[in-house]
Amino acid sequence: MASVPVNAEGQLIAIQAGTEADATGTVARESDAARIPGGPAEFDQLAPRLKAMLRVARYHGVELDPNELRAASAGPVPNAADLSQWAQDGGMWARAVRIRWSHLLRFEQTGPVVLLFSDGGAALLTGASAERNIVFLKSVDAPDDAQGVPIDELRLLQVWSGEAVLLRPTRSYIAADAPFTFRWLVDLVRIESRPLRDIGTASFTLSILTILPPLIVMTVVNKVLQFNSTSTLALLAAVIAVVFVYETLLGHARRMIINVVGARLDTKLHLHIFSRLLRLPLDYFERHPAGETMYHLAQVYRIREFLTGKLLSTLLDLITLCVLVPVMFYINTTLAWMVLFCAGVIMAIIFTFLAPLRQRYQRVVDAETWKAAALGETVVGIKTVKALGLEPQRKALWDERVAEAGKARLSFGQLANWPQTLVTPIERVMVLGTMLIGAYLAMNDRSGYMVGSLFAFMMIAQRVAQPLVGLARLVEDYEEVGAAIGEAASVLNRPLESASNSAGLRPRLVGHIAFSDLTFSYIGTKTPALDRVSFEVPAGSMFGIVGRSGSGKSTIARLLQGINRDYSGFLKLDGVDLKEINLRHLRQGLGVVLQDNFLFRGSIRDNIIAGRPGLTLSDAMRAAHLAGAAEFIERMPNGYDTYIEEGSPNLSGGQKQRLAIARALIHDPTILILDEATSALDPESEAVVSANLMRIASGRTMVIVSHRLASLTECDQILVMDQGKVLDVAPHSILLERCGLYRQLWFQQNRHLDGRHGRLAAVPPRVV
Repeated sequence: MASVPVNAEGQLIAIQAGTEADATGTVARESDAARIPGGPAEFDQLAPRLKAMLRVARYHGVELDPNELRAASAGPVPNAADLSQWAQDGGMWARAVRIRWSHLLRFEQTGPVVLLFSDGGAALLTGASAERNIVFLKSVDAPDDAQGVPIDELRLLQVWSGEAVLLRPTRSYIAADAPFTFRWLVDLVRIESRPLRDIGTASFTLSILTILPPLIVMTVVNKVLQFNSTSTLALLAAVIAVVFVYETLLGHARRMIINVVGARLDTKLHLHIFSRLLRLPLDYFERHPAGETMYHLAQVYRIREFLTGKLLSTLLDLITLCVLVPVMFYINTTLAWMVLFCAGVIMAIIFTFLAPLRQRYQRVVDAETWKAAALGETVVGIKTVKALGLEPQRKALWDERVAEAGKARLSFGQLANWPQTLVTPIERVMVLGTMLIGAYLAMNDRSGYMVGSLFAFMMIAQRVAQPLVGLARLVEDYEEVGAAIGEAASVLNRPLESASNSAGLRPRLVGHIAFSDLTFSYIGTKTPALDRVSFEVPAGSMFGIVGRSGSGKSTIARLLQGINRDYSGFLKLDGVDLKEINLRHLRQGLGVVLQDNFLFRGSIRDNIIAGRPGLTLSDAMRAAHLAGAAEFIERMPNGYDTYIEEGSPNLSGGQKQRLAIARALIHDPTILILDEATSALDPESEAVVSANLMRIASGRTMVIVSHRLASLTECDQILVMDQGKVLDVAPHSILLERCGLYRQLWFQQNRHLDGRHGRLAAVPPRVV
């Protein structure tokens, strides 16, 4: 073993001690901590493994969010798989691996590698020297310009069992942000170049083997039958046996490789599609029916079948053609030209019909899209359909959509039938015509060898005709697949919410909100939803927003969530423009409760901790108690394990709303947004939620959008909106004095108190 510095063991102990001290809260260097979200105090509390990942990610220009790993990791010490997934979610290429000492010695000129120690610590591998048989490690707290400590194999293996995490930026063209095009699909297939090369080699070998049976038949006819050669027949039988065994095994191997490649392509395709779907902005789903979106994405199945089926098989057949066509010309040039001429005529017929077929197929696509939209809309709104007795109307609409789709498909099928009708006799001429002409040539052949050549040629011609016709029809199939790619691309190539998961700032959110001269208009409208809006919400305060319908209340909540970012003016959180903040980081700091909340199929506990799967039952119980949901959950037969079906039929509206509030509180958000969260509640449920508002608001900024003014009386400030403009901002009592619209809304909602108790809950109206 190569010699190492005398103090190497002590330095390794220092690296371990440094990582252990990190876990107990030793003060980290200010330069490192300043770059970590949350500042120095939060960086001090991070586990060594998180620090190591953050250091390596920063080295590659990516900033990871520690909160994302905490949400996904179930234990105090994250394992290699958790760390790898965390980096991948942050937009990096990452792999959790188990490697040997010999592998470490190869990392001489690479970037830092995260080594995970057996005691839960970590260190950075910054280099290696194969000549000296040492590696260089650096503590997770060492400064950026610090030199690595040389460590030999014996000392490292005392604390390291082989676990490591490899990180680098994503460099492949097949990225999450790449547009969904045919070129993207080609590059996706190109990644599988090695197994595809194996498939090509096997196909070429099988193509050569396909020549042997026709040649053997020719030899049998010309040699064995003509000269009664038993020894030649025995030799040919042995050759055939060997060829059949080899062809069977090679064909089995090729099919296995094709299945593996197809499965891998299918997996990558679906992962990419679902990732893009999740990153589409909310306004896309609000403007497009769910059925339309699902139909467009369902076209991916046709694309997959084309890639792994017709396209791959045709390309493999082309390899066969490269071998068989020369042999066919070798046997008989005249018959070979006949086969190629017939194939050319078939291709010309198919190309002639491509343009009209493309037009009619587009009508099929449009009709099927509207049919799928009608079906999806009916399924999503089935409660309304049943409640209002709309079954006849929906059935009439469905019948109309089905009829339109049927007409479009019939028209397309009738036109598509003509190429097949014209091609069929030419295919027959290709096979039977060559046989008749070959028979005529054999009768005039005095050598006697033409009979065997004819048998061989007919066998090869049948193998050649199918790929030639298949190649022509591949163009026709490509037109349909091209349309399918366009349909899927109409969804997947929409602008995403963010350019990258790792893009944007991750400031520590305190809760101060500031709108400054902000103007925003929805797509397709000329009237601005918000017109030069300016106001501030101090951190830790309760802030209410009221106004008539269409005044812009919910639009403010949407902008705070980053759903829409194409506004003019400024919207700042704690002094940072919201457009510059990473969307994932922003929404992890927010808790949002809507008027109509969706609960997923699963238990109550799973729904409460849906956004934080690493949390436990005690965390769910704490959030449910804060939201006022604990009392009805505990009365249920299975408590927190009570199963919720799709649509939540076993829960009342008030219970669903309180569960939604608990779900929003589970991660202790800095800012809580209640967007008409109590408008659909019964009086009892609203009273429970309102009674808990003060407890919920403690230590966080709360923005309450509501048309019920009684639920906002405890707010520190109330913003009054009208037609997208700010009328006034003040506490409840002051607004009653000076804001005519607020006073009008208040008395409209509380007129029932007049004359019943002899007093009003507010001062009498006064002209402003």
